Amino acid sequence: MNRNDVTEKIIAAKVSKGITWEEVARRIGQSKEWTTALCLGQMTANAEQARALGEVFGLGEEEQKWLKVVPYKGSLPTEVPTDPLIYRWYEIVNVYGSTIKELIHEEFGDGIMSAIDFSMDITREPDPKGDRVKVVLSGKFLPYKTY
Repeated sequence: MNRNDVTEKIIAAKVSKGITWEEVARRIGQSKEWTTALCLGQMTANAEQARALGEVFGLGEEEQKWLKVVPYKGSLPTEVPTDPLIYRWYEIVNVYGSTIKELIHEEFGDGIMSAIDFSMDITREPDPKGDRVKVVLSGKFLPYKTY
């Protein structure tokens, strides 16, 4: 057994039970975005969160232990993604990445936006022309230091 096996079991149980990530998130007291990343193998659970996920998804003790192991981060292959939704994010970064970089550097200076001290919020915005996906990414600015 490994973390990928636990992820697959979580996804199968979610589908079987017909529950949403938001419902799961309420059970562990975290955002739906962070909870989804945890369940998909990209975050580390504490003991209480692992226990709660064990109850939700029917995970045994050994499976719960895997939720507490720090994962190897990065769920995407190194080649260009083929899933249409994920590819659009790849496309956004390809088209707007240099603009985002330039504007962050102009506003904050030489540094990066943290993906560790970070939050994300995904919501639906009703629109008469078709609902819109609103994604807000917020990361701490980390300046490069001189030494």
